[in-house]
Amino acid sequence: MREIRRMIKGVRGAPDILPAEIARWQRVETESRRVLENYGYREIRTPIFERTELFVRGIGEGTDIVQKEMYTFTDKGGESLTLRPEATAPVVRAVHEHSLLSEGKPLKVYYIGAMFRHERPQAGRFRQFHQIGVEAIGVESPRVDAEMLALLLHLFEEWGLPDLALYLNSIGDPSCRPSYIERLTAFLRSRKAKLCRDCQERLGRNPLRVLDCKTPGCRAVTADAPKSIDFLCDPCADHFRRLRELLDALEVKYEIDPRLVRGLDYYTRTAFELVNPALGAQNAVAGGGRYDGLSEEIAGKAVPGIGFAVGLERVVASLAGKDKDRKTVGDQPLEGVFVATLGLGLDRHGFLLAQRLRRASVRTGLDLTGEGDRSLRSQLRQADKERFRYCLILGEDEQKRGEVTLKDMQGGGQESIPLGTVVEHLTGVKRG
Repeated sequence: MREIRRMIKGVRGAPDILPAEIARWQRVETESRRVLENYGYREIRTPIFERTELFVRGIGEGTDIVQKEMYTFTDKGGESLTLRPEATAPVVRAVHEHSLLSEGKPLKVYYIGAMFRHERPQAGRFRQFHQIGVEAIGVESPRVDAEMLALLLHLFEEWGLPDLALYLNSIGDPSCRPSYIERLTAFLRSRKAKLCRDCQERLGRNPLRVLDCKTPGCRAVTADAPKSIDFLCDPCADHFRRLRELLDALEVKYEIDPRLVRGLDYYTRTAFELVNPALGAQNAVAGGGRYDGLSEEIAGKAVPGIGFAVGLERVVASLAGKDKDRKTVGDQPLEGVFVATLGLGLDRHGFLLAQRLRRASVRTGLDLTGEGDRSLRSQLRQADKERFRYCLILGEDEQKRGEVTLKDMQGGGQESIPLGTVVEHLTGVKRG
């Protein structure tokens, strides 16, 4: 007896993006490329996996990501590799490995791709997730920070999400941060019993992360915690002051959030986060900051940098209720032409005509289930379901006249056009 095999399902926390959803993703990506390239950014693509050492040194050995969340494996050559949990460290590695800074500073690049973290899956948080990110490497000036924040808000405006909350902080640098961490640690140790278990562990290895905890008890404990901006050295304080002046001149709205520290050790000075309160607990749609020490950790060279990453899943979720009036509503745009044939023997002519149209860059569909014997009504239903704007009808009467009937699936009108001019007519007039 043949064994009955159970169905293999997808991995928890790695959702499929289905055809009905993909148009919204593609729109976000297309509009992103246009805006980013207008700001002078060029695309870079790094591998999905890197040497584990890159993330341990770059992100920080004491971070939750390195301690708990990385997908790490040993390859057949005995080398430890990790699926990228974030893309800044790989981008910085590539920039130095290929001497890209010789092209001029700041070097401005962007990326679009999948990241991987072993987290507890929940709404807005997945084990495989996608980011659009930008990095500007080589310049320390707060002018770069200001332009980047303006770019971040510009992207969300283009996507139709203009009213989000921007939070800003400065966490200092290696000159001033140690004194702040010392004061913060003393404050937290005196209240350790009131912290959650995770934060009690963080206190020993990464006390800044306690400020980022979302549990009510920890947020109550840290409400009166020392603020990093009160411990800034003169250069860091001046950098933060000049950044705020530029943002004010650009009329960028923001709020200072002393809890904002981000979750990676490489951040220095500027840290920021963009929030959509409508998303609930996982409401941060983008975040980033300055990482002036990361190049030294990875390549032994002190080169400043700043960047941000946008969570695409959360952007798409934010757009879900805002796309109703757009031509694309998480579905195929209403465009292109469906070729419907009526009568045995005409299906071959329809097949060849469809291929000619596709070669001319016209989105084209046709019935592949029968042999030209399906009714016109059923083919029109298929054309409507597959979101075609027009339907080309080729029946025996049309063939005798050397014509086809072009039906407008949206407006309902129709016209006859010569069979020999179909491609020219559609590419010149009715392309969608």
